[in-house]
Amino acid sequence: MSGALQGGQEPDYRFTLANERTFLAWARTALAILAGAMVLHQIGLPGPKWVVLGATCGLALLSGLLAAGAYRQWLHNQQAMRHAMPLPRSPLVPLLGAAVTLLSAGGVAAMLLRP
Repeated sequence: MSGALQGGQEPDYRFTLANERTFLAWARTALAILAGAMVLHQIGLPGPKWVVLGATCGLALLSGLLAAGAYRQWLHNQQAMRHAMPLPRSPLVPLLGAAVTLLSAGGVAAMLLRP
């Protein structure tokens, strides 16, 4: 067991498994975003290459942030459960919400501006 997860009391296994499933859902989301970035990079869009490169790099960076944030959140949730503390709020939810909003706006703009 990791040194960060020592101490406190072992939580009910159902909560530990639910925390793990949540981590895996964030990991799947990060992988899907990375796959989208790779597809966009391979297919490209009409227009300046720097726009496509910026979008693909931005998506890849978002994917990495989500993956790292998912692990951090999993660890903090485990620690909170072990010490019977309230679960910490996740910064991933507003991050992903803002990213999806920006992506939607960019997607609508790309469709409207396409000849």
